Amino acid sequence: MRNRIAVYPGTFDPITNGHVDLVDRAAPLFETLVVGVAASPAKGPALALDLRVDLARKALAAYPNVEVRGFDCLLAHFVSEIGGGVLLRGLRAVSDFEYEFQLASMNRHLIPEVETLFLTPAEQYGFISSSLVREISRLGGDVSAFVPEAVAEALRAEWRRTG
Repeated sequence: MRNRIAVYPGTFDPITNGHVDLVDRAAPLFETLVVGVAASPAKGPALALDLRVDLARKALAAYPNVEVRGFDCLLAHFVSEIGGGVLLRGLRAVSDFEYEFQLASMNRHLIPEVETLFLTPAEQYGFISSSLVREISRLGGDVSAFVPEAVAEALRAEWRRTG
């Protein structure tokens, strides 16, 4: 697997310590790990795509074989375009499995040459989700234990701006 490009796609709105943990464990397995930050306008992300890409780059700067790229197309097209051979997905809980299994099955039809690999986060990150972090932050709570500091600052700035 070391010679393959893996893609870890997500909205990363915002990138959390759980995402960073997954990258930390996956990066040594692949020559290149591309963190694909999806535009996902239907999900109504709180942070602009460019900002989410920038924050992910800052959070993952210590990993020399990790690239962060934004995309606004079908995931299968993005993976094919960059030559990805593995889709990396995180599973926090059993409740994630059904949706992720559906996605993996659909992607197997769309890009049959690409395998899906599931990783679970370290126990201390299993409860963290971007949507929970976003909501806590939006309501004035401290999210610094759940996200890199630059992300916590960006969220505070966003809520002050949109207030």
